[in-house]
Amino acid sequence: MRVIKLPHFNFLSQRRKAMVFSAVLMVVSLLSLAVQGLNLGLDFTGGTLIEISYKESADLGEVRAALTQGGFVNVMVQQFGTPRDVLLRIPPEGDVNDNELSQRVLKALNAAAPDQVELRRVEFVGPQVGKELADQSGLAVLFSLIGILFYVALRFEWRFSVGAVAATMHDAIVVMGVFSVFRLDFDLTVLAAVLTVIGYSLNDTIVVFDRVRENFRKMRKGAVVEIMDQSVNETMSRTIITAGTVLLVVVALYLFGGATLQGFSLALIIGVVFGTYSTIYVATAAAVVLGVSRADLLKVPKEGAGADSLP
Repeated sequence: MRVIKLPHFNFLSQRRKAMVFSAVLMVVSLLSLAVQGLNLGLDFTGGTLIEISYKESADLGEVRAALTQGGFVNVMVQQFGTPRDVLLRIPPEGDVNDNELSQRVLKALNAAAPDQVELRRVEFVGPQVGKELADQSGLAVLFSLIGILFYVALRFEWRFSVGAVAATMHDAIVVMGVFSVFRLDFDLTVLAAVLTVIGYSLNDTIVVFDRVRENFRKMRKGAVVEIMDQSVNETMSRTIITAGTVLLVVVALYLFGGATLQGFSLALIIGVVFGTYSTIYVATAAAVVLGVSRADLLKVPKEGAGADSLP
């Protein structure tokens, strides 16, 4: 059932152009990931996280200048909650303990703004913990892709399975590529968003594939590309409503959720947009390229199956 009446589009007629576009995106993303990697947050690299509060609104430029003057370089400074609260992410500094480091930070900030700074909390993440998190998160992505491969192969057909995995890999790599190219902070919340994108993309792909299977049974005439296009068009109103409502929420989170949620919400925005795109131009197009046919989805009746019902 179509909730929104839309004109019929020949989506797959543009599949070759879309493949070129996706190939360029993948190459740029993979090159950036290979050359400069991800700008890993303290969750993965280890270090110290310090939350401070000012009596008045804090100027982040002045905070950075005060820290640089005090000998702290490569410190990530961001607003946290209210304009008066600031979050500092400091890379590991040898054997310096938390108490000593936090006192040095307070001294540097108080030198620039006397009696204006209050220490709220200090957290330390060891580099060994960060390494374990990086390894485990990589395994989480790998196992999710393997699970998708088997699930779609069992429910549909191996050509659809390859298309679904290609689409989810495409979306995950594009999201990580954007964070790599623009040197955005990649932490556990962004990783959670990447895994969420994988689930969202798979769900959208399964809906389209299910309609493709139904249409192969109903539409006895028509080429594979025509049936695929018809299936995409029939599910497009559902896709627009689902993607639109999700985007409304994550855009609101990005604009009003504060600095701690910006990475998470940005990853979801990118993932929802490209997840919708990849369902059509990666998953479905890949199944077409691999040569899926009606016979692959419809069970062929066994020889003599109807003989048992004869009187």
